[in-house]
Amino acid sequence: MKGGSGAGENSPKPVLRMVDAMVIIVGIVVGAGIFRTPSLVAAYTGGWELFLATWLLGGLVSLIGALCYAELTTAFPNTGGDYHFLMQAFGRRFAFLFAWARVSVIQTGSIALLAYIVGDYLSPLYYLGPYAPAIYAGLVVITLTVVNILGITFGTGTQKVLLAIQFVGLLLIITVGFLIRPSPMALAALPVTDSPSTALGLAMVFVLLTFGGWNEAGYISAELRAGSRKMVQVLIISILVITGIYLLINSAFIYVLGMDRMAASTAVGIDLMRVTLGEPGVFLVGVLAALAALTSVNATIFTGARTNYALGRDFKTFSWLGKWNHKTSSPIPALLTQGIVSLALIGLGAMTRDGFQSMVDFTAPVFWFFFLAIGVSLMVLRKKKQQIPRPFRVPLYPVTPIIFCGSCAYLLYSSLAYTGVGALVGVAVLLLGTLFFYVIR
Repeated sequence: MKGGSGAGENSPKPVLRMVDAMVIIVGIVVGAGIFRTPSLVAAYTGGWELFLATWLLGGLVSLIGALCYAELTTAFPNTGGDYHFLMQAFGRRFAFLFAWARVSVIQTGSIALLAYIVGDYLSPLYYLGPYAPAIYAGLVVITLTVVNILGITFGTGTQKVLLAIQFVGLLLIITVGFLIRPSPMALAALPVTDSPSTALGLAMVFVLLTFGGWNEAGYISAELRAGSRKMVQVLIISILVITGIYLLINSAFIYVLGMDRMAASTAVGIDLMRVTLGEPGVFLVGVLAALAALTSVNATIFTGARTNYALGRDFKTFSWLGKWNHKTSSPIPALLTQGIVSLALIGLGAMTRDGFQSMVDFTAPVFWFFFLAIGVSLMVLRKKKQQIPRPFRVPLYPVTPIIFCGSCAYLLYSSLAYTGVGALVGVAVLLLGTLFFYVIR
């Protein structure tokens, strides 16, 4: 039985509305990264014109990638998402390796690092000791895993509430930035960068990382009530909304702080609120950043379990993962497994000085390797599966997928060149999956 067919009680049903899908995608992408990366981008762009241009370019590259995904999701709708595309293009061995990477590195690592952001922002508000970030992160994973086990309606409903609160907060920051005059004394107290530099390539690394997550649409294409053909519209609208949000909030940062103060900042959102609303504003943006990360964690848990389900459906050794609860419309064993691995990674991060950075190093190279493989799979399937109807064909083929693959290849190189030992650990876990395949085949 194919996971996207909808036949039988052990397969997903098309219950998601288009607005549900857009809420999930926007919620994954617009996370706490927008409170961390603008200062890094400012440090490597120098002028405000180039700064905003990099964010616009990030939206354009993401839109190109979304168009590639739109062809794959409409031609091959399946709850397995990327896993299913890679299975069709490269076979069971490579698809298994990807599923292994999702379970052990990519998705669980992403859940852990997002949960750490929640912990990092909540710890100053209510301190629980030296391991407070890890404790908060663990509680987040447990709570949101239970929420998603309760069912797709409860999970997407929670996502809508979290996203609504997050959008209100982002709108507040944008409004404060443009309408409230900053305190000259508070501005003067902020540090200013001494040596701005221009490194557009490195700036784009941070921008595209902040845009990351829209590809999770592939995992819900088979559950879209309007049919997988509507995923094109869902992806394009979501990317445009995300790009608009990023341009507005970054414009507010520039307007209040200027490029020099942005580049020197380690928490640009907190600095903006400190010079406009004072300490109450600092508390508010701390809560907001935690909520932004919480929204992304919930959406990532929701989509991540779908790959585990597909793995269990296709490989007998993992058949216990391929069980779908018809009443709640959720893969309960897959959710539980994902939660346990994520908690283990949070524990691993607690042993380091910076849990968040460790998880970034751990996940980035493996993520961009498979993202590149997805771009290649589009071109492979054009030749290998010519007879399959394609309701949507990516425009300007093959230029569009080549641009997408080039972007992914550059980010793969950057993630290996600029990250620490954690990157090598992530690659080692991926290679371990190759050996494991031969054991269970």
